[in-house]
Amino acid sequence: MSTNLPLINATQLSAHLKSLRKAQGLTQTQLGARIGVKQTRIADIERNPGAIAVDQLLQLLHALGARLELVPPSPPAVGTQGDTADW
Repeated sequence: MSTNLPLINATQLSAHLKSLRKAQGLTQTQLGARIGVKQTRIADIERNPGAIAVDQLLQLLHALGARLELVPPSPPAVGTQGDTADW
């Protein structure tokens, strides 16, 4: 089953990482062992995922069976911010 979880900020990433870990029944120690870091590093990442290097984030997502998909933002709709047409 695939679930897309769009993220806007690091706080959302924090909640998603913790939720993914718990959904698999993993402790922070067990997840850390999967990627070769200590429990305290997993706790730090869950608390402040904005401070994680991209390569470590990818390792973590792989260990959780998740993936990162970068999607460009949608352009603004006609008649909204960014539309310069004079009606």
